[in-house]
Amino acid sequence: MTMLLRGPVKKEKAAPQLRSVDRRDKTGKVLGKVDLEPTIFGIEPNIPVLHQVTKAQLNARRSGTQSTKTRAEVRGGGKKPFSQKGTGRARQGTPRASQFTGGGVALGPKPRKYAEKTPKKMIKLALLSALSDRAAIERIALIDTFAIEAAKTKDAISILMALELEGKVLVIVEPTDSATALSFRNVPNVTLQTADQLNAYDVLLHDWILFTDATLPVAEKAEAL
Repeated sequence: MTMLLRGPVKKEKAAPQLRSVDRRDKTGKVLGKVDLEPTIFGIEPNIPVLHQVTKAQLNARRSGTQSTKTRAEVRGGGKKPFSQKGTGRARQGTPRASQFTGGGVALGPKPRKYAEKTPKKMIKLALLSALSDRAAIERIALIDTFAIEAAKTKDAISILMALELEGKVLVIVEPTDSATALSFRNVPNVTLQTADQLNAYDVLLHDWILFTDATLPVAEKAEAL
């Protein structure tokens, strides 16, 4: 006699996939291939976590300064609008009630914070999911070094053209590379970030993620993400 076991079926976790990317110089010449860290760029994206974390990021950006005045805050209203009796109308105590023109707002918005507390593990998983998604569609670019000595916007544009990067580009630079940062800051559709500023929303917002040898996340840097 066959017995049916009831209960949830455990889904096997997919093993990280090994992906590679062309390593180029500033002229676009291919210097070789580099294997991306599978635990960073090769996991199965967790869509629910991505949604929750990016939603929390967008909520945290809200200023929350909207405000309306209640009937206690509206100027005036010290006199009854009309007699208590004899008018046939409902009794009213102040013309600053919410049903009168110029009165206060009932249950209106007040200044508040929209920030949500998100666990660090979820934030990290969302970032790894976003990076893995971009790696899966081959939207990770790698350059050996920008080698920009003087800040010139035309040098930054020439690098993007040589690498054939179109659309929105997220450029990951070193904190001390001021010449590169100044060169890229005025280029349209380009966002500058350092490796410690990487987040899931900005990764998903851009078409390309451009790393250098120094900023590409590796196994040793996975814990720092």
